[in-house]
Order: sequence, then structure tokens, then C-alpha cells
Amino acid sequence: MVILLMQFVSPSMKKICLQISLLIILFFSLLGVCNQVDWMQLFRVEKITKSTEKKLGDLFWKIYHPSQNEIKNDSLHRIMDSLLTSICVSNKIERNTIKLHIVKSAEVNAFALPNQHLVINSALIESCQNEYELCGVIAHEMAHMQLDHVMKKLIKEIGLSVLISITTGNAGTEKINEVIKLLTSSAYDRKLEKQADIAAVDYLEKSTINPTNFANFLARLGQKETTGSQYLSWINTHPDSKERARYILAHCNKMAVQAKPVLADGSFSQLKQLLQ
Repeated sequence: MVILLMQFVSPSMKKICLQISLLIILFFSLLGVCNQVDWMQLFRVEKITKSTEKKLGDLFWKIYHPSQNEIKNDSLHRIMDSLLTSICVSNKIERNTIKLHIVKSAEVNAFALPNQHLVINSALIESCQNEYELCGVIAHEMAHMQLDHVMKKLIKEIGLSVLISITTGNAGTEKINEVIKLLTSSAYDRKLEKQADIAAVDYLEKSTINPTNFANFLARLGQKETTGSQYLSWINTHPDSKERARYILAHCNKMAVQAKPVLADGSFSQLKQLLQ
């Protein structure tokens, strides 16, 4: 039918149709080639981001920690390190890459800075009823770090060019403080939050820690969301705690976890006493 119709088309129109056909073929050929190119590698974006992340993390912590009361107690850190190391070893995560900081603060909060700086406030530890709930929070923040959520959030909301300018000293103090506030007091989007929750459950399961404790922790704090307490920073930055507890429990139901203690008897009580 097409051939018959072409017999009635003028030579000039045939030429135009041929040119259009060639352009269409060329477009899809180029599209196929572009899809095979690793643009991230070509422009070294990933390398730049990793280098920027390291500089940002160290810079942010250097600026943030002088205004905080960081706890340096060796006994306390040994207990916290036992929890962190247990999760890392079970999930083949390099423990030495994580910089753990415990801060004396009345805010129930924990957050990750770039370059795997993990900050946990004393009030959050005190709000946990057992070591397993605390492991859930640690695993959640570790998931944000392992899944590169920290840099994804910064690149999306601040922009890579601005972040690079911060590391080169071309951004003012006001911009740096704005970024630090973003990391310590604003939420990840729902997609990243759920990814971190599910990854945390998987980390806990591999560590033979029952993840239902993490769901219980969220549900309990979720009951306080309506109070608007200024001290519940971790809830404010991790909204919809009751809903999160529900889907965590649903994910847990697919697992058969043989739970075992992480700490020696009395160590968690000792941990809380050391925070006083």
C-alpha cells in the first residue's frame, strides 16, 4: 500500500520523506549509543562526589562539634562500639570507615553527616528500652550512609556545584550552617526513608537481632508525635513513625530471626548510667 501511494508522490516530496526517515533512523541510532555510555564515569561525577563527600563530612563535623558536648568516656564508647561492630561484621561493612560521635543532648536525635560521620544524642540512647531498639536506630542511620542517601539529599536540595564551592572555601559561613541544619533537622523523602528502614531490618536480621524491637521503638515515639515536643528531633526528621512501624513489622513477618543478645548482661544499664 505504501509503495502504491509513493507512486503518486512528487519527487520533491519523496526527497523530503527520505530525509525525514534518515533523521529518524539517525536519532534512534544515537539514542542507542547514548544509552550504552557510562556518563557518570565519562564525566567523573562519582569520583568528584566521593572526594567532595569526604571534605564536606570532615568540614561539617569540625564546624558542628565545638558547639556540642561530645562524650569521650572510654567505657561508654566500648559499649556503643560493640553494638556498631556487631552490625558491621554481620553485614560485611567496614567498621573503620564509620566515625561514631556521642553527644550529650536533651534532643532525641541521631543523624549522619557526609563521609560516614554518625552522630547519636544521649537522649536518644536513654529513650531506648533495650539494646535492640538502639541497634535499630544505628542500623537505620547506617543504611542512609551505605545507600549514599546523605549525598543524594544534599545534591538534590543544595546542588553539587554549591557543595564543591563549600569545600573550596568559596561559600560563606551562612551557607555552610544552612547545609548543616538541613542534615540535622530535616527529613529525607519518603522513598529514601523507606529504603533505609528496609535495609536496617535486613542488617538486623543478618546480625540475629529481632527487628520488631525497632518497630516498637518507632511506634512508641510515634505516640508522642502529636505532642509537638521540641526534644523529639529524630521523630520530626523521621515522620509517620506509626506507618513506618507497620511496614517494618510486615517485612519482619517474612523472616525467621533467631535473636541473640548483643551485649553482656548489665551492659545496657551501664551504658545508660554512663550518660548521666
